[in-house]
Amino acid sequence: MKIVVCVKQVPGTTEVSIDPETKRLIREGVSIEMNPFDTYALEQGILLREKHGGEVIVLSMGPKRAELTIREAIACGADRGILLNGRPLGGSDTYATSYILSQAIIKIGNVDLVICGKQAVDGDTAQVGPGIAAHLNWPQVTYVSRFVESGSSELKLERMHESGSDISIVKLPAVLTVLKDVNIPRIPTLKGRLSSRKSEITIWDETDLKTDPNKIGLGGSPTRVVSTRKPDARDKHTIILNGSASDSARELMKILKTRIEL
Repeated sequence: MKIVVCVKQVPGTTEVSIDPETKRLIREGVSIEMNPFDTYALEQGILLREKHGGEVIVLSMGPKRAELTIREAIACGADRGILLNGRPLGGSDTYATSYILSQAIIKIGNVDLVICGKQAVDGDTAQVGPGIAAHLNWPQVTYVSRFVESGSSELKLERMHESGSDISIVKLPAVLTVLKDVNIPRIPTLKGRLSSRKSEITIWDETDLKTDPNKIGLGGSPTRVVSTRKPDARDKHTIILNGSASDSARELMKILKTRIEL
């Protein structure tokens, strides 16, 4: 089974600044890490490879330093990594990003399964995974919480939705987005970290992918960010309620009603 796991490099802190011109996050000089939700996608890919054989390929788009995130994935057990890096790719929104990733998946060839985390913590759009499926014209299952059965040609999955959950059967090739309930990510071993340092990361740009120049970068992105700002700081304070449980409950209701009126 050839599995592609899409990972993203995100700021490792909430203390980020916003570029007043581009309205995007300023990532330079900020600590970075693998998108937390992608760690569950990576673990699931490795579990499937351990069961069915094959390989896990980590795919990421970003600056050169995103290699660090790919090496982290290799240290956890991925077989190899590919970084999509090129100036014309910069500024891509979720539509353009999913298109670029889909072209990379086509170039890899004979891919059975693409797994993504449910969303990235810096954008929270949850659009890239479904976008990849749309560009590839593959079936997709989002918000996967459990793998019920897995075979070489189809998967039986439990997925969460607004009303609860259901069981879905999907034929391969397909695209999945997974929740953190699906597994517990493993910790890289010392041997894995040492091995990842020697791994050669494949780097592709827009010419390697033969992308349509009208569908990539800022020019190929239909999204226009009008304004961006940090959320207002929350007014946090602690109130200790004394007395019996019933008295405390009544007092708590009074406080909550006051806040609702405000």
